[in-house]
Amino acid sequence: MKPQNKVKIRWSPGFAYAIGLLTTDGNLSPDGRHFDFTSQDMEQLINFSRCLGINNKITSKKSGLTKNNKVTRLQFGDVIFYKFLLGVGLTPNKSKTIGDLNIPDKYFFDFLRGHFDGDGCFYSYFDKRWKSSFMFYTTLVSASKKHIDWLRGEIFLKLKIRGHISKAVKNSAYQLKYAKTESLKLLSKMYYDSKVTCLSRKRLKIEKALAVINKQI
Repeated sequence: MKPQNKVKIRWSPGFAYAIGLLTTDGNLSPDGRHFDFTSQDMEQLINFSRCLGINNKITSKKSGLTKNNKVTRLQFGDVIFYKFLLGVGLTPNKSKTIGDLNIPDKYFFDFLRGHFDGDGCFYSYFDKRWKSSFMFYTTLVSASKKHIDWLRGEIFLKLKIRGHISKAVKNSAYQLKYAKTESLKLLSKMYYDSKVTCLSRKRLKIEKALAVINKQI
């Protein structure tokens, strides 16, 4: 019997965003067919489902890593989509082994926004050492040095910003961090339109920081 695919495989902003989410929060089963996408944010699951055009039931499971001991998850099977992801560069147990991915340049920043929503962070603060000095940072995270180097290289090729890679002593993940001036260039590409699919709580945090910057101009 010919395998049936649930996911329509065609590059688009939403599809690329979903690949970014899968890269960070998704899990490919070793069986060559099934996927598990888990997140603390229900909105993340809804965005993921919509972008891939699937309607599988969203469920919850116990997790000691959250305040309410629960996370939401979506599970589905699709052999054809699984093989496609292998071609892109994703594999089972990818966290520490993932490297370069085959993402079309046209949709790279949609992919990156999904990556950021999955594992990235944004934070801002007033630096007390200087009067009216408002700082903020955009950070991308991966447990794989090869992957974080690839992200940095791709972003540099497209925006000519370098960022800075660090690794905390007590944390196995690598962080690619961009300070304010470089962040402004990066964020303008990631959020190039008010209607792009994204995690609203992260976008709101960014918009509040940008509002502070606009007041200072």
